[in-house]
Amino acid sequence: MAEKIYLASPHMSDEGFEMEYIKEAFATNWIAPLGPNVNEFEKEFASKVGAKYAAAVNTGTAAIHLALRAVGIGAGDIVFCPSLTFSATVNPIIYEKAIPVFIDSDEETWNICPIALEEAFQKYPQVKAVIVVHLYGLSADMDRIMAICNRHGVTVIEDAAESLGTIYKGRQTGTFGEYGVFSFNGNKIITTSGGGMLVSDNQAKIEKVRFWSTQSRDSARHYQHSELGFNYRMSNISAGIGRGQLKVLDQRVAKKKYIFEFYKRELQQLPGIQFMPINDWNDPNYWLSCITLAGSIKPLDIMAALEEENIESRPLWKPMHQQPFFEWCDYIGGTVSEKLFESGVCLPSDTKMTDSDQKRICQIIKGL
Repeated sequence: MAEKIYLASPHMSDEGFEMEYIKEAFATNWIAPLGPNVNEFEKEFASKVGAKYAAAVNTGTAAIHLALRAVGIGAGDIVFCPSLTFSATVNPIIYEKAIPVFIDSDEETWNICPIALEEAFQKYPQVKAVIVVHLYGLSADMDRIMAICNRHGVTVIEDAAESLGTIYKGRQTGTFGEYGVFSFNGNKIITTSGGGMLVSDNQAKIEKVRFWSTQSRDSARHYQHSELGFNYRMSNISAGIGRGQLKVLDQRVAKKKYIFEFYKRELQQLPGIQFMPINDWNDPNYWLSCITLAGSIKPLDIMAALEEENIESRPLWKPMHQQPFFEWCDYIGGTVSEKLFESGVCLPSDTKMTDSDQKRICQIIKGL
């Protein structure tokens, strides 16, 4: 069988930027958590996305959790978030014993629907935060969303885990809300193997997040803790990998766009296939190339055919309001998120794919 083609699995850069910082970490004995790579990665990342401050942590989930704590979310508080997302967006709400309310998507962006969001505010005026997700690297309609949230005086947390490098009207996603969350998991556009970043223009809040993420250890000669802490800080070696990966972000975005346009050129004439929406105001990072199907061919048909050839693909996220664990939560909106899940496929989007790999994938789909 041919070598496996993965959905997405970033790799070390060809230039070897990562090894430069990893070797430095070993040479200086900064193997333990924290160290100069962490500090520099935070500065370099904040500069890259256009934020003032950043805190490097060990997962994107940890970044969401700490953002919620920075907002002051606690037991019984209402937090809005899109239903069409990965569970990591929602789980930290439960960590703080708060209550998620799920919002439907719109067809124009696949992200949180501004109309449904306004409806949710009418039903839950006491809401304390809104999490906005930029799904598959597609920007949400941030002008409309921020206008609604600002009018209601509610803090916005952007889950930009999938959208590093995505531009909305000339500005990086993750910098519109008070907090922006990024992920460097192994399948993201750049990776530290596992890791995350929280950005904000609020220096005091970022300093507090760094404090919490290092077990809330007070400034004392002995080990003293006056607050609950978490083991969430990024290691110096992981940060070194991140610094190297950040140097090739623009090349990764360009390759992801090439992959998307290759698929579109080859497949858009097939009956029943539609590609994820690319709007004039949205310059996505094309993290995953996604399609929806209408007609006799179903997502499982494509996924099964690709799997037989050792090629990985996946459905779109299953909406949170349809998940057994969250069935008790309220849901605002229509059926857009459900229909996207039922009709959508994430095609292989690994930046290591060759043209011949993509041609083989397209031929399998055409053969159906």
